Amino acid sequence: MLFNNWKENLQPLLERYKNKKHPLAYKNTYQLLIMVILSARDSDANINKVTILFFEKYPNMESLSNASVKEVTTYIQSIKNYNNKAKWIFEIASILKTDENIPKNLTNLIDLKGIGRKSANVILRETNQKSEGIIVDLHVIRVAPRIGLTPKINNGDKIEKKLMNELPYEIWHDIGMSLSFLGREICRPTNPKCTTCPINIHCNNYKLNTQ
Repeated sequence: MLFNNWKENLQPLLERYKNKKHPLAYKNTYQLLIMVILSARDSDANINKVTILFFEKYPNMESLSNASVKEVTTYIQSIKNYNNKAKWIFEIASILKTDENIPKNLTNLIDLKGIGRKSANVILRETNQKSEGIIVDLHVIRVAPRIGLTPKINNGDKIEKKLMNELPYEIWHDIGMSLSFLGREICRPTNPKCTTCPINIHCNNYKLNTQ
């Protein structure tokens, strides 16, 4: 199937998920930025739980900048790689000082410690900024090749580049998160719920298993 068909083929998926908020339970851009950094190689559910007390102690960038790495660490010790993450978010707070200084573009976001393209794209999408890429998380890395949207590549940046080259800009904002939700809810690593998938008729894996 040609990539040119995917804009139409992906519409049922976009209609299902385009307005769905990211699973991280953030309340503002400051919380989103911190939670995205903390969530690397950890679960959204764990981050949502751990950051309740964290945000009570540090409700904004200014309060975080007035803390210390040691103090910050005590609130996130149950998070994977917490030592490095504490250093990253404290350094960011020390640089930005206030919530208003949080960047609103990809280039400046990825200049911050602990934020790569995936994290930056999540922040841009969730804060309704101009799209500069496509969210590619672990779910998208699994789902995109499985359905035939990209070759089998176990590299998020390469998959993002392929998607950006092949998909029209007008769906960049939502397609990455839509594919992620598909992977979380339906297109699971094992025993995917193919019969309930909104785009199963366009999926290579589904076709192979139903022939």
